[in-house]
Amino acid sequence: MINRNTTDGRLYARKFRIWGLFLLLGLAVFFILHIALGQVVLSPREVVLALLNNHDETYHRQIVWELRLPRTLIALAAGAMLGLAGAILQSVTRNPLAEPGLLGVSAGSVLMLVLYMTYLGGSASLSLQVPLFGLAGGILTVSAIYLLGWSRRGDALQFTVIGLLISAFLSACTSLVLLRHSEAIGSILLWTVGSLNGRVWLHWNIIWPWFLIMVPIGLMSAGAANALQLGDGVARGIGVPVRLSRAGLLLIAALLTAGAVSIVGAIGFIGLIGPHIARRIVGQDARRLFPFSALVTAWLLVGSDILSQGLSIPLFDGGRPASLPVGAVTAFMGAPFFIYLARRQMK
Repeated sequence: MINRNTTDGRLYARKFRIWGLFLLLGLAVFFILHIALGQVVLSPREVVLALLNNHDETYHRQIVWELRLPRTLIALAAGAMLGLAGAILQSVTRNPLAEPGLLGVSAGSVLMLVLYMTYLGGSASLSLQVPLFGLAGGILTVSAIYLLGWSRRGDALQFTVIGLLISAFLSACTSLVLLRHSEAIGSILLWTVGSLNGRVWLHWNIIWPWFLIMVPIGLMSAGAANALQLGDGVARGIGVPVRLSRAGLLLIAALLTAGAVSIVGAIGFIGLIGPHIARRIVGQDARRLFPFSALVTAWLLVGSDILSQGLSIPLFDGGRPASLPVGAVTAFMGAPFFIYLARRQMK
């Protein structure tokens, strides 16, 4: 008799290969489309020629290389980091509703960024100090949640509730800072919503080292995540240091989230949707779930930014039009998705 788990594993492995190829092809299409759209619409052929540095397309080459390519690369990197962080948090807490925004990591990073730009004279246009402050906020937040949630052998539910409470408290603190400094609300508010507007090579040069370091580390943590999904007792029985593994995974998720938030702001729900779609396709095994979550979420963020560029709103400084922040688009998608998941969990 064929073992059901073995059969399911082979099925998920086959789906991983097929859907992985499909996602890579889809990302290639979205990559070209994302670069092509803007105030000056380019054809796919013009985009490809510009990317290849065709000398007959000097104007198009300047648009693509100086303005649009860094934004597209940042969307791919930030999406992958947030998707992987969400998958790690869901595995560690064994809670399908967990994601960086709900567990306070994003709120902690944003609060530190707002404090830095408001009280220390930091620039919203970014320097090396900005992501460092965002990173510090994420690490401090996840450290506080871990100490409060598991210092007395608390369970995953307790950890999630504490994360929600801390996230709400940090968001309230951010709102108070914005109210006291209303003159700076235009430049700061985009960090609280999440936006890819105005992202250039400076931002890419900050995010890519974190991406190259933290994403492989996150993918290599799949074995520990699989053990924790079995439960603390089973994990200890097979020789896994539960508390150390959980702390390490939480730190990896915090670093991934803080790295992305420090560049694109608190883009909500994207780290919830991507891992759930990935889990439906490739199953619970973190060895497949983690890379697939990164791919799906990168695909979703690029697609959401394509949609956001078709919608414009007046900015606070003078009312000039600008594309809708991508965080608003993901919130419109994520809120109904979250309600659906919550109702499903209640049933």
